[in-house]
Amino acid sequence: MPVFNSLSDRLTSTFKNLRTRGRLSEADIDATVREIRRALLDADVAVPVVREFTATVRERALSAEVSGALNPAQQVVKIVNEELVEVLGGATRPLTLAKTPPTVIMLAGLQGAGKTTLAGKLAHALKGQGHTPVLVAADLQRPNAVTQLSVVAERAGVPVFAPHPGNTSDADDPAADAPLIGDPVGVARDGVAYAKERQHDVVIVDTAGRLGIDEVLMQQAADIRAAVNPDEVLFVIDAMIGQDAVNTAKAFADGVDFTGVVLSKLDGDARGGAALSVAKVTGRPIMFASTGEKLTDFEVFHPDRMASRILDMGDVLTLIEQAEKAFDAEQAEKMAKKLATGQDFTLADFLVQMQQLKNMGSMKKMLSMMPGMGQMREQLEQFDEREVNRIEAIIQSMTPAERENPKIINGSRRARIARGAGTTTTAINQLLERFDNAQKMMRQMSKGGGLGPGGMPAMPGAPGMGMGKKSRGRTQPPKKGKKGKSGNPAKRAQQEREAMQRALGGGAASTPSAPAGSAFGVGPKKDEAPDLSNLELPPGLEKFLGR
Repeated sequence: MPVFNSLSDRLTSTFKNLRTRGRLSEADIDATVREIRRALLDADVAVPVVREFTATVRERALSAEVSGALNPAQQVVKIVNEELVEVLGGATRPLTLAKTPPTVIMLAGLQGAGKTTLAGKLAHALKGQGHTPVLVAADLQRPNAVTQLSVVAERAGVPVFAPHPGNTSDADDPAADAPLIGDPVGVARDGVAYAKERQHDVVIVDTAGRLGIDEVLMQQAADIRAAVNPDEVLFVIDAMIGQDAVNTAKAFADGVDFTGVVLSKLDGDARGGAALSVAKVTGRPIMFASTGEKLTDFEVFHPDRMASRILDMGDVLTLIEQAEKAFDAEQAEKMAKKLATGQDFTLADFLVQMQQLKNMGSMKKMLSMMPGMGQMREQLEQFDEREVNRIEAIIQSMTPAERENPKIINGSRRARIARGAGTTTTAINQLLERFDNAQKMMRQMSKGGGLGPGGMPAMPGAPGMGMGKKSRGRTQPPKKGKKGKSGNPAKRAQQEREAMQRALGGGAASTPSAPAGSAFGVGPKKDEAPDLSNLELPPGLEKFLGR
């Protein structure tokens, strides 16, 4: 995640230097711990957390578990990973649902932390799990907060309970006779009653925030909590606010006693390490992470997976989960059967696969979850997300026959496709060349390999396929030229005999002691036809054997 890129780069560099050493001395470990301390402090991690973390890492690194390890450097990385998981909260903590619906979830935090947007994301996620959430607009202080929540609820496809317009400007509501500020506690209480009446099983209460901590804010939040008796109180914190995150978290823990933390704006480019301190300082788990503006940019927080990302070990499990959600299982099975029967992977198939890839979200985000991709961050940043749309436009400008058999696309067809896609014939040529390489790879996979999650092939133009550059020279070795005739008469005669055997159907290795098709020199007798009756052949090949 971008907010932890700096920390990830520093730690990765430290461990890279560590791996160059065989046995580790106490001085080596001290130097490594010193670099880790600097990296964490530069990332805004709270000082008490840094002290405890580095002390534990040093103690374990000097113990027998490292000195007796076959690879001490890897053992130190393992220790740092385990301790980082502990700092982030240890285990994944799911939502606590009420035994008797509705489950009441209250959102708390400072103004601008992203509570309203998060309410929509959480409702959208719960709706996808089969729940029937309703949003309650109890933020009556911030201008147009109720209107914003209504818009977010509409985008998420969930209802909103908003009996009071809240604080609106004269331009928005010139005829409003109601006072600007209503009773947020009463709205929250009535929202829960509304959910029971309409049989919604989850209530998400959006509360007011302030630019800073004050008694009025805390009292109002405490009163709402007492009125609705929530099953979960989620403290929403901006991952980019720096060291003040710890003080804010402590104040809300004392005033509202939240049960879990949600990190928002993890897609930012600030240092963000203070957010990592919240779980350790407050003793409350981080439960969710918000990673963008879209409703789908929301995920359950897994401490072990986040630690792996920070240490540039990737997050393959989350990638697989996203693929399972985005890819159509029926379509994937159809694709697997097609390749298993030896049919070619076509541009039409590729278009379907690419559209499902788009459903997974940002290509950069997906690729960043692969192990070791931190070392290719510059290349990833240069990757243009619009390239997927351009490729899609090119394929959609082709006729069905051209998608099924790209070899019929001649010069005039390429010019027509380029005009239809609003691009150049050079772009068409590059796509067809990369697709040809992808098609060859799929043939190899159908013979002896397998497909990735959801039957997903590599995308022409994506990392691993040349990133838009020609890759023919790297994907297959150059063809060997035909050997000329030898100047040695005896050797030339041998070459002519081998050529005659090949012309008659034999091979260069066809000798009486090792007949063609025999691995151990034992085969059918001379002039005796081989028995092919028990061979299991793919459908359609029988006719070539005279069956």
